[in-house]
Amino acid sequence: MNFLFVNYPSWLHAQIFPGIKFLGALRWYGLMYVFAFLTAYLILKKQSKEGALDTESYKANDDDIFSFIATGILFLLIGARIFSTLVYDTSGFYWKRPWLIFWPFQNGRFTGLAGMSYHGGFIGGFIGMLVWCKIHKHSFWKWCDVMAVAIPLGYTFGRLGNFCNGELFGRITSAPWGMVFPDAERFSASIPWVQEFAEKIGMDISNMNLVNFPRHPSQLYEAFFEGIVLFLILWFSRKHKKFDGQLSVMYTGGYGLFRFVIEYFREPDADLGFRIAKDANAPIYQNTSLLNISTGQILCFIMILASLVTGIVLFILNKKKSANKD
Repeated sequence: MNFLFVNYPSWLHAQIFPGIKFLGALRWYGLMYVFAFLTAYLILKKQSKEGALDTESYKANDDDIFSFIATGILFLLIGARIFSTLVYDTSGFYWKRPWLIFWPFQNGRFTGLAGMSYHGGFIGGFIGMLVWCKIHKHSFWKWCDVMAVAIPLGYTFGRLGNFCNGELFGRITSAPWGMVFPDAERFSASIPWVQEFAEKIGMDISNMNLVNFPRHPSQLYEAFFEGIVLFLILWFSRKHKKFDGQLSVMYTGGYGLFRFVIEYFREPDADLGFRIAKDANAPIYQNTSLLNISTGQILCFIMILASLVTGIVLFILNKKKSANKD
């Protein structure tokens, strides 16, 4: 290991048991989803025991908690998959073959549902929780608040799954914790800026034709800030909320803000590039301007704006409700 950058662990593979015929389809990403959902369920159940879901006429039970989170997860997966295939996939393949969106096989091999979108999952999960609360006649915002606290720590596992897959890495960096990901884009060693950057980070490229530069491990940034940090903020705020829905808007705005900033370090999808760009020819592997905005940042800005508007509306409604009681 060179002290100016880190190599991606050679022992880490997308498959849990690489090379074993019958277990080759088992992937860390899928296992991380199991950990994520289990973690969210346990945190939700913990809050229920604290009475976060109880009212004067109702006490939450395990069956309701399980069916609530199961419904949310089902809609989350549907939304995440649809968004990934119809919004982020620009090839048009799934628009022409929508019946393959949820087909877990490719070329006769089981691949699972490779490709999920967070923002699609957010919308799907939101709809799922709303539908469940309407059917069971429970307060949507009360239940949504409990879920908002449970989600971030589970989300951490999702991003760790991306790291294990060696995907969704960041832009090139000279930071000492920059990591060389095996599947990242390589650059010709004859290009002047490549030679200058290699010298800057102490990388010997004299015997290379193509150079793989270290990248920001943006999956780990997201796992920490959008997962652990956001969870801690919400966890310690849960007993101090002023109105139902407060934790939900805190989660939405907090995630949107953290993700918006981290997107400056994460490389956008090559087929999408920048949705808004100061320079139309700006490379996606470098951060040349804060005015180069990705798809993820646009969606995160919408999340931030929606959380502010919703928070203000809920605050006003709660204030009026309290005034009427008095």
